[in-house]
Amino acid sequence: MAAAGSDKVSRVIWEDSGIVEGTDWVATETAVALVYNGISHVVMMATPHNLEDFALGFSLSEGILNSPKQLLDCEEIVTDQGIELALSITAEPFAALKERRRNLVGRTGCGLCGAESLEQAITKPNKIDTELTVSHKALQRAIAGLGGEQQLQQQTGAAHGAAWCSPEGEIRILREDVGRHNALDKLLGAISKQEQQPGFVLVTSRASYEMVAKTASANIPILAAVSAPTSLAIELAGQSGLTLVGFSRTGRHVVYTNGHRLTDVKK
Repeated sequence: MAAAGSDKVSRVIWEDSGIVEGTDWVATETAVALVYNGISHVVMMATPHNLEDFALGFSLSEGILNSPKQLLDCEEIVTDQGIELALSITAEPFAALKERRRNLVGRTGCGLCGAESLEQAITKPNKIDTELTVSHKALQRAIAGLGGEQQLQQQTGAAHGAAWCSPEGEIRILREDVGRHNALDKLLGAISKQEQQPGFVLVTSRASYEMVAKTASANIPILAAVSAPTSLAIELAGQSGLTLVGFSRTGRHVVYTNGHRLTDVKK
């Protein structure tokens, strides 16, 4: 059975023993435009699955919305060029978005989200104001279970995953996408629709500044990444009070900041 977000394609395999023709499954990638109250804001390359979660999570993690309640409607419009997500949002965040767009007009240079200065490019992270302790054993339980939950990755080998895990290490929600930021935004969108429960995030990618900022924006206290963190990610995680874990592999993980949340208590 095909995993959601995959396409079947023809392919040819060359081996020492000869050539084998057949079919394969690949992760779907398409242009997705986010349009707020009729104004196009950004186009992302994404896997067209769980797009309402993506739209909500992106809007929250990028500070366009402050609450899921400010998103009134999300309509998917399929075109020959890609998919348009027509978002209807309330007046207050829309006014702020228009002001932000006016401030970006005519700027050149830095190229990071249209910012014209270092102060604007690297924003101060949200301060985590919730306490959560998770045992190292519980984190390892989540790490061990992650691969089995990634259906799109299993079928295509081309998808990042972001998982919401309970304090005991059970994977409760998982979202996948060809883009690591997109996978995390989809997860944050899915989490925001539910009554907030304690837990932590586990991602299959490296931990960059953006991944830390997005996680902190949702007041999630622990981010564990399968690959390495960057220097700026470590710096900002320390400032925000976020516990940052890298190289999260079976039998081993590395704690970089705020390690008080990880304990030796068995769970």
